[in-house]
Amino acid sequence: MSGDLRDVLRALPGFPPSLPELSVEEAPEDPTVLFRRWLNDAIAEGSRQPHAFDLLTLRPDGAPVGRVLIVKEIDGRGVHFSTHESSRKGAHLAANPVASMLFFWRESGRSVRLTGTVDSLSDEESARDWEQRPNYDGAPNPDWRLYALAPTEAEFMQAREDRRHVRVEYLLGADGWSRGHVTTPAG
Repeated sequence: MSGDLRDVLRALPGFPPSLPELSVEEAPEDPTVLFRRWLNDAIAEGSRQPHAFDLLTLRPDGAPVGRVLIVKEIDGRGVHFSTHESSRKGAHLAANPVASMLFFWRESGRSVRLTGTVDSLSDEESARDWEQRPNYDGAPNPDWRLYALAPTEAEFMQAREDRRHVRVEYLLGADGWSRGHVTTPAG
């Protein structure tokens, strides 16, 4: 049975030949600029839920836990998302305010990982976010919280049909962002 699944998975189509390219030399110094560009591209291309991402937090035992959320805003404080403070992810963030966000835009073969510290935003901003939800019924929700992930690491991956994917990695240090790249080896 396992071999059958392996064969089915191997036969699935890979990335198409007509994908955007990622020029390491032309990548901006600030990963936020590239992230906004790629998010705007996904929106313009009509990607389904281009603002959806996997949020990975850490359980008390150190195991990562992921779930899908959506971006609410991007500003100087980071990438905003919201959830109930009393949820598991809210409890994880209260105990250990670090997380990773993973975005994948299948149509363009692009993925982004943002990792950093997470701050709880103001009660006023959280209430405003709650009021803008499609199911808002006029009742306040003091358990609702808006958060911002301030990236300290970023990785951008542009897939290629030959699977020699191009990655640009950023690390935030005392002197600002440093940038490097990795190309997936053939084979």
